[in-house]
Amino acid sequence: MKLTNDSYLILIGTKNFTERYYRDKTGWVKVSARGRKFRATAEQVLNHVLPALAGIKRNLTIKVEHREPVLENKQNA
Repeated sequence: MKLTNDSYLILIGTKNFTERYYRDKTGWVKVSARGRKFRATAEQVLNHVLPALAGIKRNLTIKVEHREPVLENKQNA
């Protein structure tokens, strides 16, 4: 089981919307509730995650899912 940053999907939202954050080859990506993709720095991701974890923003939920990264150059054996 791989436990690196690219192995996780972070979901932050309310009952009306959910934003997703994940790491690809070049860095962090935010997918908005409308499906738009934005590049994000690690600091920007933390700035969104930490208030949710601290409980500062009401009705904001955070969920982290583990996923195995997709290997692009994987050859069939």
